[in-house]
Amino acid sequence: METMGNLRRTHYCGTLREANVDENVVLMGWVQKRRSLGGLVFVDLRDTEGICQIVFDPDAQANLFEKASSLRSEFVIAVKGVVKPRESVNLELPSGKIEVVADELRILDTAETPPIYIKDDDGVSETKRLQYRYLDLRKPSMQNRLKLRAKVAKIVRDFYEENRFVEVETPMLNKPTPEGARDYLVPSRVNPGKFYALPQSPQIMKQLLMVSGMDRYYQIVKCFRDEDLRANRQPEFTQIDVEMSFVDVEDIIELHEKLITRIFKEIRGVEFEMPFMRLTYKEAMERFGSDKPDLRFGSEITDLASVFAHSEFKVFSSALEGGGTIRAINAKGCATAFSKKGISKLEKHAKLYGAKGLIWVRKTEEGVESSILKFLKDTEIEALFETMDAEAGDMIFLVSGEYDTTVTALGQLRLEIARKMEWLNPDEFKLLWITEFPVFEYSKEEDRYMAKHHPFTHPMEEDIEKMETDPKNARAKAYDIVINGEEIGGGSIRINNGELQAKMFKALGFTEEEAMHQFGFLINAFRFGTPPHGGIAFGLDRLVMTLTGTENIRDVVAFPKTQSATCLMTDAPTTISEQQLDEAHIRVEIEEKE
Repeated sequence: METMGNLRRTHYCGTLREANVDENVVLMGWVQKRRSLGGLVFVDLRDTEGICQIVFDPDAQANLFEKASSLRSEFVIAVKGVVKPRESVNLELPSGKIEVVADELRILDTAETPPIYIKDDDGVSETKRLQYRYLDLRKPSMQNRLKLRAKVAKIVRDFYEENRFVEVETPMLNKPTPEGARDYLVPSRVNPGKFYALPQSPQIMKQLLMVSGMDRYYQIVKCFRDEDLRANRQPEFTQIDVEMSFVDVEDIIELHEKLITRIFKEIRGVEFEMPFMRLTYKEAMERFGSDKPDLRFGSEITDLASVFAHSEFKVFSSALEGGGTIRAINAKGCATAFSKKGISKLEKHAKLYGAKGLIWVRKTEEGVESSILKFLKDTEIEALFETMDAEAGDMIFLVSGEYDTTVTALGQLRLEIARKMEWLNPDEFKLLWITEFPVFEYSKEEDRYMAKHHPFTHPMEEDIEKMETDPKNARAKAYDIVINGEEIGGGSIRINNGELQAKMFKALGFTEEEAMHQFGFLINAFRFGTPPHGGIAFGLDRLVMTLTGTENIRDVVAFPKTQSATCLMTDAPTTISEQQLDEAHIRVEIEEKE
């Protein structure tokens, strides 16, 4: 193979334009494609900025032409030549009006035939893409996403610097703490039998920075959670982490509306009107069955208790008598969209979220069809259509039962219908804040109340007493920002008083000894004067997903893990040697599954 020698790159392939005609240039990159035509050899040369056509003419240099004829896809080459107007213009390429007539070629490295095509529409399975991620990342779409991600990070850093924040790194090796997802544990070689935990977030550390008087902190930081994965989760993820002193909810929301507005304006050219829409957690569940509602379409949930208050239909009457509810959504214009088989699939989807069944009513120009038509009175049907604002061509879906299950099932059904009807426009952005989350949520598995967010979330002042008397209805000074049905950030005002923090630990079932064992360093810090403080954390990966229109977090992470938390490229995790185990004072015993 050859070396670059005295050749130095002067331009990137994708940046050359008609203004560069007659310039001498040196380009370097990968061979996208080679073809022979009319006695000439044409090479599409690719680098991180795009593609440029290179021409090799046998009449100019026979040796050069012969050398160019040996090129194959993904060979790495350097080319020196002159920019000329292109006879056959390719308007699909930004550089498609020019070409480079080569007078020097160096083959810097050869390449075997790649196991995947280096093009966006390769049709290769994700498994193969992840196995050869370094090739997958050569694709323009993948490189553009990573460049966009870097630009977002720069906007974030610039914004916080302008607003007097200090970037502070917090430790990766921390103390394991409860009340969150499962920790990734790291054995300590020098402290046999003891373990660090990789941080699920820098939560406690950033609170301690507020105690230290840092006032305004931020960090773009890796976080780790050992939990079951799905399309928008990874075992390691990146968080834009923020904490501020002497603030309340409005201060944090107002500042970060400016940040989000700047990001979307600079990245997507979209301007949002401030202040953003807000819904309380209770309102969001009532109207959309979700604490991260997608507002790009309607079909809001409607309470039908008054419509069927005297219904003789046993399913409805039993639900209301048992303290439950009857709710519905109107799928506008969907009267003919779902066959019996399609409705059956929707019912199965609703049952995944606890619904016992799915009732439908179809309104057409010809009349009314329903799975329960014979059980309904004409007056009930008329009241149903009036309440649901139903017109000919609409289809109503009803669920009855316990409140939480009913609204959740309808919220998920609403989304499933939107996906099937292609109502979700990736180029439309609807965002809002969800506020006043519950302080606690009840865990049936643990048979106790657990923190909805984390144990350091400040209750609303008027609900502090409810922590002991009515924990189910205690509201927190917590807030999430949601875009297109995805929570991209969330935070809260924190407890800054030792007495209130002790009350929180007690409500969560911690004894004083347990609280001191797990959080003693924070409790002790609170004894020395703690400012009111609060913060927010944005998922950088999810934010970039939204900005790029992808639904898969692995599309915006350079080297992601699979849903089984493995890396197909490096074969991690893997076994380690007995010597390494001995040094870490670990013995591995794996029980065989029967």
